[in-house]
Amino acid sequence: MGILKKMGVLEDLIEKAGGCAVVDGGLSTQLEKHGAQFNDALWSAVCLIQDPDLIKRVHLEYLEAGADILITSSYQASLPGFQSKGLSIEEGELLLKKSVELAVQARDKFWDAKKIISEHSYNRALVAASIGSYGAYLADGSEYSGCYGPIVDLDKLKDFHRRRLQVLVEAGPDLLAFETIPNKLEAQALVELLEEENIQIPSWICFSSVDGENAPSGESFKECLDIINSSNKISAVGINCAPPHFVQGLVQKFKELTGKVIVVYPNSGEVWDGRAKRWLPSKCFDDEKFKLFATRWRDAGAKLIGGCCRTTPSTIRVISKALKENSGP
Repeated sequence: MGILKKMGVLEDLIEKAGGCAVVDGGLSTQLEKHGAQFNDALWSAVCLIQDPDLIKRVHLEYLEAGADILITSSYQASLPGFQSKGLSIEEGELLLKKSVELAVQARDKFWDAKKIISEHSYNRALVAASIGSYGAYLADGSEYSGCYGPIVDLDKLKDFHRRRLQVLVEAGPDLLAFETIPNKLEAQALVELLEEENIQIPSWICFSSVDGENAPSGESFKECLDIINSSNKISAVGINCAPPHFVQGLVQKFKELTGKVIVVYPNSGEVWDGRAKRWLPSKCFDDEKFKLFATRWRDAGAKLIGGCCRTTPSTIRVISKALKENSGP
């Protein structure tokens, strides 16, 4: 596939989906529903070691629910993280590649079954390799604060992300999904890294937000998006794992700040305690609210919509149905 075609796959999917494509939902949430346990710094990436078939099963459940994009199980998977569990660098790299392979296998199996049916409502899904923030690797909740400390500079962040990025790209995903980025510094590191590595597949960068106005670090989204707007390697930008009641205002804000595709996949509204590793009771959206608000987010300018933590295939099913029913002529 030529470089221009590779870079255009996201826009092609959005067009096929009627102007707004559906991202999948919470991977770890659904894995836990099937009995997986994640009291571990590797979080859902531990399933790559213990039960890869379960990951493929969950990918298939999201495809059946109407997801147009599958995000891989590599969010918390990093080479230093695997090494801390006693794995070699080579073993860690194989697990990173496996995260992409599992999603590709699920996508191909699902599409091979659907494409022979003359009438169906599915698109051939894209696979987005998840690349969690440095804070996700730390597993201390700092992806929701952006406070990495004085010793973490641009070069350290690039060094942290570089080999994982190379390995995931070699595995052949359609997209790269940089997730829960909490500050301008990491956004800058990713933009520079994509250039230095001359990455030829489209990427998105999603920030978290704890106040609905700024990045978790307190820096304005204008500062962050000015950096991203300068890069032709990044096709989309948006918000993930933030409370859903922030999303509409943030889509409107991003619409003013960028011409790039806007992607949103919020959590259910529950709050994660990164130190205690548990969900705190809080105001949250049920599936019916996601159904109602998905069309509002689309109408505000989002072109990729899904769910993050504590959302399930049933959430994605109602989002997909709502967007398809209200896609206009």
